[in-house]
Amino acid sequence: MRAAILLGLVLSAATHAADPLQEAMAELQPSSLSAAQQRAELAWFVEAGKPFRDVQVRVIAERIPTHWYEANVLAPLFTRLTGIRVIHEISGEDDVVNKLRTQQETGLPLYHAYVSDSDLLGQHFRDGQVLVLSEFMKGEGAGVTLPTLDLDDFLGLPFATAPDGGLYQLPDQQFANLYWYRRDWFERPELRKAFRQRYGYELDVPQNWSAYEDIAAFFTEQVGEIDGQRVYGHMDYGGFDPSIGWRLSDAWLGMAGVGDPGLPNGLPVDDWGVRVEGCRPAGASVVRGGALDSPAAVYAIQRYVDWLQHYAPPEAQRMSFNQAGSVAAQGHVAQQIFWYTAFTADYTRPGSAVVDATGRPKWRVAPSPRGAYWREGMKFGYQDVGAWTLLKATPLRQRQAAWLYAQFVTAKSVSLRKTLVGLTPIRRSDMESPALQTEAPRLGGLVEFYRSPAARRWTPTGANVPDYSGMASLWWRQLHPAVSGELSAAQALGNLARRFDQHLQIVAQRQQHPCAPRLNAPRDAAEWLARPGAPWPRLEDERPPGRTLPYEEALRAWD
Repeated sequence: MRAAILLGLVLSAATHAADPLQEAMAELQPSSLSAAQQRAELAWFVEAGKPFRDVQVRVIAERIPTHWYEANVLAPLFTRLTGIRVIHEISGEDDVVNKLRTQQETGLPLYHAYVSDSDLLGQHFRDGQVLVLSEFMKGEGAGVTLPTLDLDDFLGLPFATAPDGGLYQLPDQQFANLYWYRRDWFERPELRKAFRQRYGYELDVPQNWSAYEDIAAFFTEQVGEIDGQRVYGHMDYGGFDPSIGWRLSDAWLGMAGVGDPGLPNGLPVDDWGVRVEGCRPAGASVVRGGALDSPAAVYAIQRYVDWLQHYAPPEAQRMSFNQAGSVAAQGHVAQQIFWYTAFTADYTRPGSAVVDATGRPKWRVAPSPRGAYWREGMKFGYQDVGAWTLLKATPLRQRQAAWLYAQFVTAKSVSLRKTLVGLTPIRRSDMESPALQTEAPRLGGLVEFYRSPAARRWTPTGANVPDYSGMASLWWRQLHPAVSGELSAAQALGNLARRFDQHLQIVAQRQQHPCAPRLNAPRDAAEWLARPGAPWPRLEDERPPGRTLPYEEALRAWD
């Protein structure tokens, strides 16, 4: 497989000044398509682009390896094929969300397309500003829609489809938050013996937060050093930065068990702690039937703060998402409860401290352990689906040209090569390809995850949140005081829940949609806590006995 990539690079260099179609064929190897199929698909883009030659489109995406590859390789390649000039900007996720929101609020033509998370789906189908792709492909976009696009092949299509049945976004990349651990350390006989003697069960993949905490304490406090290096039993981040909001909103509460059972996000209370009546958000605070300041939420945030302070490297408390993402690849962290698979490329590089001499990973990924409030039927964790998003207000010519580019970087001709570069898969056909099967042993379980039904049980924020771009920033601003020690977890969550309720009331006045928020009247919290379902009353024992499973057994959760 690597030989095929090398061959593609050599051919690409040799044909740089040659026919753009030949150049594309050389760069985009391997492919899940036959050579004839790939050539025909790429030739379609050449023909479809002719009416748009010299049209310029501006797009923006967040800062991950997949989008760097699109910006630096695929955008220029698309321009040489079609004559459409693409300016593909890379920025922070918060900046992408804010620019999309600014364009929607002001009408300023900042960009012609965004790769933004499907977390915004609840906002898109309510506010009426985002292009409904399923309608566009049948109407004004029919002539520029790739005949071989094959929507059913996209892994994340359900996450970009709204309750009204419309497809609002086209998946471009996706990654899950999974449990990550140093399997080589966990298999050392002397460490297994020491753990068993201290805790009374096996050093294996933790199934609940109690076991995760035991393992974190074991490596940080009892082991302390491995092969002459200081080691830690946990890794996270806690800097005053928007990314701490994603860390906590992206199913941290869901893994703890804050909401109700039900996929994709729990009903009537979802993993943000927002109660939804029918399709209408009805409140986040316990007094309105929500769970954002419930005992389960306090439990979740307190564990987050405690583990960060006690078991992670000290510098982690000041880090952001991008700073912390590759830290465990330095080789001094035993496990991460909630590891972003978007960083897989950093953990598979030859010579890395977490890769052996043969190129195989010393680590594995597995289902994340669940908190004390978690119940069967709840979501297992978070999955990010970055997806192409176009606005109705964009002029038709630029909209059509941007749609061509969005399809190009997600087409079967491109997607397998892009997956091997960024390791953020979007197509089933790629996961079943011989190339991915060959690569699977060095990807630590990533391929197995995406080939399993579990890929549907790790879900994005979903359609219940009516204004993601406005509400997402509340998380980090209101909860960082708990991380820094300025407020207790209960105080910070109380502030966040009240701000959520206030914001939902504002959105209710702004959105003219049958699914716009309609808040419940406040009631005594005890009344809501006494009812079945979320918000859950406080458990007498929030730390049940730790439980672990051998790796192979733990993976059965994916089946």
